[in-house]
Amino acid sequence: MKIYVASSWKNEHQQGIVEVLRRAGHEVYDFKHPEENSNGFHWSEIDPGWQEWTTDEYRAALDHKCAERGFRRDFDAMMSADACVLVLPCGRSAHLEAGWMKGAGKKVIAYIPPGYSMTPELMYKMLDGITSSRCEMLSWLQPRTADECRPGLIFLDESYVEKVRAK
Repeated sequence: MKIYVASSWKNEHQQGIVEVLRRAGHEVYDFKHPEENSNGFHWSEIDPGWQEWTTDEYRAALDHKCAERGFRRDFDAMMSADACVLVLPCGRSAHLEAGWMKGAGKKVIAYIPPGYSMTPELMYKMLDGITSSRCEMLSWLQPRTADECRPGLIFLDESYVEKVRAK
């Protein structure tokens, strides 16, 4: 299955989810590394002072060739994906991506890392799943047997692995 991972540049769980999905045999789009030897789009490619832009400067920057290239690469990946995993915490772009994916009829799963304190969101009700379990996330994307979620496999939640090691 082709999966688009929507998250934040600051999210420390994003790369782990990408790896879990790839090890489970999925083709995964990683916006941080969309192509070999590529680190994805950064506003600083357009202007190091991007955080101080006015609305007019921001609108003009959206037409910059770097922004166009980054958008096209991400949006092409969204259109070709079968599903989206929204990895929290994340911001506006990831939620726009997940909302577009759901509106396009694609499966959308929200992964909320164990221990992450979030504000409940009523509109998450439209998603296909909300979980803090990597194994459950995988089972919703592609049903697997319970045997594939046994201790020692890469996609087990860290909290479960820690409990097993503590015994």
